[in-house]
Amino acid sequence: MEIIPAIDLLNGNCVRLHKGNYAKVTEFNKDPVAQALIWQNKGAKRLHLVDLDGAKSGEPINDESIRSIREALDIPIQIGGGIRSVSRAESLLELGLDQVIVGTIAVEAPEIVKNLARKYPGKIILGIDAKDGCVATKGWINQSHITSTNLAESYSDDPIAAIISTDIETDGTLAGPNIDSLKEIAKVSNFPVIASGGVGCITDLISLLALEPYGINAVIVGRALYDGSFELEEAIRVLKHGIIHDPIQSDTYTV
Repeated sequence: MEIIPAIDLLNGNCVRLHKGNYAKVTEFNKDPVAQALIWQNKGAKRLHLVDLDGAKSGEPINDESIRSIREALDIPIQIGGGIRSVSRAESLLELGLDQVIVGTIAVEAPEIVKNLARKYPGKIILGIDAKDGCVATKGWINQSHITSTNLAESYSDDPIAAIISTDIETDGTLAGPNIDSLKEIAKVSNFPVIASGGVGCITDLISLLALEPYGINAVIVGRALYDGSFELEEAIRVLKHGIIHDPIQSDTYTV
């Protein structure tokens, strides 16, 4: 299983929200390029980038920062936030972003997403952000009546690269991932599923390893890494080899 560090951009800064609430913002770094390089240098094989301003307003406010991050990094970047048209998706791909994540448009204009997936196979990720089992849109501000599993099933015949399943109630809380929700999505998905939301400790990562047989092959982590709950290098080792090292006891444990 792969761990993907996240960078959320708001007004050009690297931040995290609590449960998707724009009124509860924690700023971690005013230099998102420097932060992206930190994650790459610590061993990240992919970066998860979110344009929070774009998600909320639909406007490409952070493109300068996005371009600078792309130019600085050697690893693939997947990006989401405010991608609600063909032109926006294509402009990000032309900037060199490797995959674009669509959420709101996947609910409101599914044919556009299906056409994009056919035009750019392997480049389009379906982002399913759910609260109480139903999909939220427009930066998690609007709540739809579409269930996350129904949305996943509706794209089962399209060449989607993956599904990112985010539980809004756990995102940014460090309270642990929603295992049941992840299982439900994975069972109906024809594509790899990336877990997102709630990871707060190494034990949470270990709990996700049990979901690999269901098709969950990666996890996005944000606040836990910024807070120092664990180091990225340690998380990579645990997810790859199932090994935990206790520096205090100088012991190594296999999970």
